[in-house]
Amino acid sequence: MDSLRSLIYLVPELWRTLFEKIITIAYPDGPLELPENFRGRVRINPDACRGCNACVRDCPAFGLELERKGRDEFRLIHYPAHCIACGQCEDSCRFGAIELTNEFVEPTMGEKPCVEILVERTPAEDE
Repeated sequence: MDSLRSLIYLVPELWRTLFEKIITIAYPDGPLELPENFRGRVRINPDACRGCNACVRDCPAFGLELERKGRDEFRLIHYPAHCIACGQCEDSCRFGAIELTNEFVEPTMGEKPCVEILVERTPAEDE
C-alpha cells in the first residue's frame, strides 16, 4: 500500500521534472553571477579603524584578533578560515571601517598560513 502511494506521488513529480526548463548555471564555462547580497571577503578602511575592539568582541567565529601594544599602536588580524561571513563585524563597527564585499575568498593550499593583517598602526604613521 505504501509503495503504491509513493508511486502515485513520484510519477507526476518525475513527469514534471522531465519537462521543466534547466536552471543550472553555466559556471565554469560562463561567467559566475553572484547575487548582490553575497557576503565574501572582509575589507577594511585602515584610516577609519580606531582599534576599538568592537568587531573582535562581537565576532561569533573568532575570525578577528586585535593585538594592542600601546594606546595608539595596534594590529587587526583576520583569519579567513574561521570567518563565517555573517556580517557581525560590519554591523558592530561604529566607524564604518569594516565591510564584507561581493568577492570570493581565495582558497589556501598546503601550509600557507591563513592570516590577513587588515590594519597595522604604529605611532609613527599618525605623525
